[in-house]
Amino acid sequence: MQVTIYDIAKMANVSASTVSRVVNNKANVSPKTRARILKLLAEHNYVPNEAARGLVTQSSHMIGVLITDIRTTQHTQGVYYIERELSGHGYSCLIHNTGRDEENWVHYVQELSQRKIEALILMGSIYQSDTMREAIQLYLPNIPVVICNGYFNAPNAYGIVSDEQTGVTDCVALLHETGCRRPVFLMNQSTPSNEQKKQGFLAGLNRFYPEAEPIALEIGNSHEDIAAATRELMERYPDIDGIVYSEDDLAMIGLRVLADLGRRVPEDVQVIGINNSQFSRLSIPTLTSLDNMLYDVSMTAVRHIMALLSGQRVSKKMLICTEIVRRDSTLPTAP
Repeated sequence: MQVTIYDIAKMANVSASTVSRVVNNKANVSPKTRARILKLLAEHNYVPNEAARGLVTQSSHMIGVLITDIRTTQHTQGVYYIERELSGHGYSCLIHNTGRDEENWVHYVQELSQRKIEALILMGSIYQSDTMREAIQLYLPNIPVVICNGYFNAPNAYGIVSDEQTGVTDCVALLHETGCRRPVFLMNQSTPSNEQKKQGFLAGLNRFYPEAEPIALEIGNSHEDIAAATRELMERYPDIDGIVYSEDDLAMIGLRVLADLGRRVPEDVQVIGINNSQFSRLSIPTLTSLDNMLYDVSMTAVRHIMALLSGQRVSKKMLICTEIVRRDSTLPTAP
């Protein structure tokens, strides 16, 4: 049975408050008494009860993290970075897989408020909705809330946003520089992040291909939907020679379809993904991808949380620049 602070106090013939001061490395304990208590703590493998400590300090040392789908590699990787960094600061994460149903979001926010979390991190732009904002204001109005790659206007909400819109415009510029004549954009679903990517594509098209017919389509989430849409598009518009996909995993499916159609990458069709995930380095050919700086976004979210919990001020909304990582699925820049 695990010993308590009261057991140690009885063994050392001191008060429980004296043992507590030693456990928490506080002053006002004589060196001789401190040494005796530390020896007993070590002998009995004493572990502080964090729940009880929290009742005294009014600190749970718990951070809530919401993610819509834990199967989404990009967001799961971000949660991994966040959990590891928070753990290094002495905080534990309470992670909920909420799904896309906004009613469930409200339920999880209410539950986290009952768990007395000290801060909340929302993983993904999808959470920048009125439903989530209202739930935060109702149940968690007094703790810091940081959205990774999103933002909504609330007194306690902060956003770390990847500038994917400008990044996708840069992708169109790259295709133009490499001699692409007809680029298109394909996204799996409508989210605030994907809509920003789409706007970036259309801005690039307007700048570099002012006479081109804009093709920017939402093609569905399943492997079959993505493959079918790519195949249909290439058959309907055989002159397409550049595709920007909203995610790397979509681009991987696209590469397979293009191979089945006998279209060479990058000679016949250049392909660009987004996220700079591990898939981009493992595909054949390797995939040019827009790095949306997931690590930087995640680490900045944690730094914001730590600063806010210590009473410091931080920017309400921070924009992080993206970077294109060029690989074999795009051609060298034309001379």
